[in-house]
Amino acid sequence: MPAGELAALGTATSWTASSLAFEGAARRIGSLSLNFLRVVLALAWLTVLAVIVTGRAMPAASATQWAYLLASGVVGLVLGDLCTFRAYVLLGAQRTMVFATATPIFTAALAWIALGETVSVREAAGMVVIVAGVVLTIRDRVPVRVVTGVGAHPVRGALLALGGALGQAGGLLLSKRGLGATSTIGDAMAATQIRLLAGIAGFALVLTGARWWSKFGGALKDGRAVALTATGALLGPGIGVSLSLYAVTHASAGVASALMSLTPVLLIPVVLARGDRVGAAGIAGSVLAVAGVVILALA
Repeated sequence: MPAGELAALGTATSWTASSLAFEGAARRIGSLSLNFLRVVLALAWLTVLAVIVTGRAMPAASATQWAYLLASGVVGLVLGDLCTFRAYVLLGAQRTMVFATATPIFTAALAWIALGETVSVREAAGMVVIVAGVVLTIRDRVPVRVVTGVGAHPVRGALLALGGALGQAGGLLLSKRGLGATSTIGDAMAATQIRLLAGIAGFALVLTGARWWSKFGGALKDGRAVALTATGALLGPGIGVSLSLYAVTHASAGVASALMSLTPVLLIPVVLARGDRVGAAGIAGSVLAVAGVVILALA
């Protein structure tokens, strides 16, 4: 399998591990404090790694690259995530996650429109099979719960969920445009640093508008939550996002996005280790997702 596709699989693996850390942190300090803390800590981690890998603490990029990558951070890290988290409230986790599987489709469509990038019939088939497998896995993994207020605004929730998926796709494409045709892992790390700077500024404005700074200060006193967030920040917004940017410059953006969406499937061993049930839909979804990866590997 080519380097771009392998990096996309590495992204999914990193995001799987980070999601477990963020899950524990979110239960302790809430999603808004978590989002701001994770981008700050991710930037700190990446700065240290950049010094080790490239010898530079600050990213080296042209003014045009800075513009694209800052825009990518606002669209993907801030707007995309805010839409997704709000959709969780209005629509529920299960339905929001199903809508999120549209990200590879949006990514491929935007790459075709903006970059003239096309996928082969076999690549398209692999993407469809992976997305179908992930949808089945999500529907099996996340039970439908009756929660007060959830489902009361289905149209608004659906639009926000689609907005979250579109934000993630747009963020990837803007990153690819900013990085250019090729990149090294050092370039991808530098690009992620720039995106994180935009994310920090964006979430700082959100915290100010929500008058959340006092609650954020309280969150910093929770040592376990900070430790979990630091671990998740290294694996997710740090290593995972850097690998994702490397992936989209060395593979079709739609294909890379499809491979990155495998996180729910990769979480199944953790679910089994916890003693939770995995039903027929989850098993079928996993098989489909693996089949899609095989199709892409042979493309």
